[in-house]
Amino acid sequence: MIDRQQQGCSRSDGSSRSVVSEIDRLVHEPARLIIMAYLYGVDGADYVFLMKSTGLTWGNLSSHLNRLEDAAYIEVTKEFVDRKPHTMAKLTRKGREAFDAYRRLMRELFEGLPCA
Repeated sequence: MIDRQQQGCSRSDGSSRSVVSEIDRLVHEPARLIIMAYLYGVDGADYVFLMKSTGLTWGNLSSHLNRLEDAAYIEVTKEFVDRKPHTMAKLTRKGREAFDAYRRLMRELFEGLPCA
């Protein structure tokens, strides 16, 4: 018989509440979370790639990217390529640190939950 500790289970001691209170709500919002997850694995991505990958509309994507840019989590650059506008987004150091912290807190939260 495998005991609860071997399964990765733990007792609920209320520490989950403190972990939840530390979660960055800006990153936690589903659309921004998926945007940051895509940007985490690449040097940068253009709006078309992000729109197709996330399933967000142009307006929704733009709105969420603006929120992330205002927080200095991403950097947006605009240029013309073959006379067409081309907009790129990439995570900043602050954004990468915020995403790493989010991942660490979520892991901590799930590891602290009791098993059924």
